[in-house]
Amino acid sequence: MALNLHIDFTRYDEAYLSYKNIVTISDQIVRWGAIGTLLVGFTYGFFTNWGFFKHRWVGVKFILYIIQTFVGIFIVDELMRENMELLEAQKELALSNPDFIKNHIVRQYAVYFQIVVTIFIFIISFIRPWKKKKELSSKAGIPKNIQNTR
Repeated sequence: MALNLHIDFTRYDEAYLSYKNIVTISDQIVRWGAIGTLLVGFTYGFFTNWGFFKHRWVGVKFILYIIQTFVGIFIVDELMRENMELLEAQKELALSNPDFIKNHIVRQYAVYFQIVVTIFIFIISFIRPWKKKKELSSKAGIPKNIQNTR
């Protein structure tokens, strides 16, 4: 995101280098982090008492993560690769190509979406909404003999 905001589109060399760095970071760091996160999610879902759908907030987090991953693979990475190809094929002309500009803008909005989803996932992890009624009543200080009559 930070690299994306500081690309100087008036200079081809800088734009090309920035895109090259973003592709490298995506391929070598982000992709491996996404795979690791997915494996941790599967581990928690299958091998712990948290499960995927025992707690609604865990299921929501997992579904949001999958959506976020698909946005990254099929929108962000694809547009980034298309722009990289345009930069390599058209050189300076790519910077004024309407497809390049459109790809860059759509890619930026997709990255913003991913950041918002990531923040929302962190918030869900912290506050754990949508708890079961039994859990809510025990935290409210209601005695157990009253809880069982509900």
